[in-house]
Amino acid sequence: MESARPAELEDLPAIAAVADRIRDELAEGRGGPLFLAREACVAPIADRIRTLIDDPDGTAIVGCYDGIVLGYTLAEVETLADGRRLGRIDDLAVDPEARASGIGEAMMDLVLGTFRTAGCFGVDSRALPGDRQTKNFFESFGLKARLLIVHRSFDDDAPA
Repeated sequence: MESARPAELEDLPAIAAVADRIRDELAEGRGGPLFLAREACVAPIADRIRTLIDDPDGTAIVGCYDGIVLGYTLAEVETLADGRRLGRIDDLAVDPEARASGIGEAMMDLVLGTFRTAGCFGVDSRALPGDRQTKNFFESFGLKARLLIVHRSFDDDAPA
């Protein structure tokens, strides 16, 4: 049975294992290498999770199947220049071998509820170009593209 709950420090090794598998997968996708170098968490993920657990505007969630951690979500509430609060999902990842099990949906339901409770007017997340599975997942929760970032590499051999 799939479930989601707030992350605990004891979950760090399992989260790190999922993160390592996801990084390998992201590195293969269009835009993945630059995403990993620029937007992805560069500090050890355990440090990031500890920060989120202690931050009243931060959220770290684990997704489980039969109590085994197979996914994680890292999110924050951001206060915009106009004072409104926006939920931001930085990572939502499920072990590739556990996808289509409902774990991602359980985590998404929990994080969206957390953002609503925090008074957020909406939520942002990210998907790499060409990653139709991720885009479809977010669209099933009502998220739609609102901004595209375009890029050109000056080195034809450099991964984007």
